[in-house]
Amino acid sequence: MAEEVPTPKPPKNFRKGALVKVNRNAFENSLESTASDQSSLDYIFEGPGELLVVKGEYGQVRWRMPVPDVWLRIDQLEIWS
Repeated sequence: MAEEVPTPKPPKNFRKGALVKVNRNAFENSLESTASDQSSLDYIFEGPGELLVVKGEYGQVRWRMPVPDVWLRIDQLEIWS
């Protein structure tokens, strides 16, 4: 029988309702950045965005702008201050 590898839990800071922003260095050259429109992404680096859901290594972020919610890897996010 194969053993199941447990999914790593996100850091405690990254829970539902946390205010976050995207770490520019981690986001550049990632799969998510190549799938995004490059014209006006500055708001994701300035924040804040609200973390709506955390599933595995991804989190759904809602920005305080009229833009769609996005799924990003947790390692690309940082706590907004």
